[in-house]
Amino acid sequence: MLGAVPVGDGLVEFEVWAPNARSVSVLGHELERGDDGVFSGRVEARPGDDYRFRLDGGEERPDPCSRCQPEGVRGPSRIVDTQEFDIRPGPKLDALVIYELHVGTFSREGTFDAAVPRFGDLAAAGITAVEVMPIASFPGERGWGYDGLYTSAPHPAYGGPEGFARFVDAAHAAGLGVILDVVYNHVGPGDEALDAFGPYFTTRHETFWGKAIDYTHRGVREWALQNAGLWVRDYEVDGLRLDAVHAIFDDESQLHVCAELKQRVGGAVVISEMEIGNLRPVEEWGHDAQWEDTLHHALHALLTGERDGYYEPYGSIEDVARELRRTEPRFVACAQNHDQVGNRAVGDRLMPEQDRVALSAVLFSRSTPLVFMGEEYGETRPFQFFTDHIDPAIAEATREGRKQEFERFESFKDEVPDPQAEETFERSKLEPRPVAGWFRDAVALRRELPDELEVEVLDESRLVARRGPHTLTLDFDALTIERS
Repeated sequence: MLGAVPVGDGLVEFEVWAPNARSVSVLGHELERGDDGVFSGRVEARPGDDYRFRLDGGEERPDPCSRCQPEGVRGPSRIVDTQEFDIRPGPKLDALVIYELHVGTFSREGTFDAAVPRFGDLAAAGITAVEVMPIASFPGERGWGYDGLYTSAPHPAYGGPEGFARFVDAAHAAGLGVILDVVYNHVGPGDEALDAFGPYFTTRHETFWGKAIDYTHRGVREWALQNAGLWVRDYEVDGLRLDAVHAIFDDESQLHVCAELKQRVGGAVVISEMEIGNLRPVEEWGHDAQWEDTLHHALHALLTGERDGYYEPYGSIEDVARELRRTEPRFVACAQNHDQVGNRAVGDRLMPEQDRVALSAVLFSRSTPLVFMGEEYGETRPFQFFTDHIDPAIAEATREGRKQEFERFESFKDEVPDPQAEETFERSKLEPRPVAGWFRDAVALRRELPDELEVEVLDESRLVARRGPHTLTLDFDALTIERS
């Protein structure tokens, strides 16, 4: 098992894949090299001790499989006995209603512990699982988490490993499952710290966000697969959401790493984010579901009139009807999510009246619904793109990249919020209110719906959806809904 694992009697087993190194030491002890490029050894140490690996007698670096980075990505790794966490098992995840949240903006405090008091209300409203945006340690204090560097170390600003263990245990106590968003298509700034150990990256492929990860090496595969296993085994998470699997390149291998991951985590739910039209996760890799954005795009284009970018092919009531008919349980559908809100120039949400119509359609559909934090009561505060890069050059490049991204959008003329500014992060924090009655009723109705779905377009702005004895009428001009 890669990383630092306490084995009792005051000893810790250290293992690190470092095929580029001739020698590796930790805490003053030389580790033994194996034929597979893994250095290992048992050293006197205990949970709470900090350590770094020294490669070839030179610079000391954090553990690529660190369980804790208390001082951030440039600080030492800390030994954590994750197998000692006492976390109760989660509920059975069958009729999923998923609630996506970002730990840093879900509460004023922005911590795992501060999220817990709202679990009871979410469960009472019919939510069955919370999907947590990535928590891997990333540069700085605040960010979305998709630029994580130490994938097995829960972000210290959120509460670290112990805080996440309490978060999962409290969710399970409230009857909620926990699905964790994980990123295996790239890592964030500072990837040279990993590359010093071995060939983690490849130039054969490219991603939009950073260097492509090279899964032809067994050590790199284990870095990802053992990370998935850690969350399921030691933290008792009930599922994983895999970010942008179309940017995980592994067709050279006999078994794709995404398929091997599902085999490793067994009964845990695996949901993938995949490009539109590609069903490889559910049809080839054995994943339980995948994000499907077409219903969102059709609803958003009709409600807002926007036609920029990927909204261009949509805009009619017929588009909504077609996508509603296509829905199925293997698809995860939404009216809003972190991408569809936060990747807008100013992170603006649908108006509550618009969202009520769109989310009603999603909840009445045959797809697995995903609710973005705040939709349950009609949040109007934005969810903006925010970062806290500690490298000044990367911080400036991020600012300029956001500005350039929206220059081509005819509908956007305003100033793009500075992603590095703390106020951009603060603006994105929720102002929670009680769950809306219509939302509670819609989720309760969903539990009664049979599988069959019929959709009829009444005119250019109204449609009727029927599932068994239940009918939903949506008026996209008047922004009204009727259920019977």
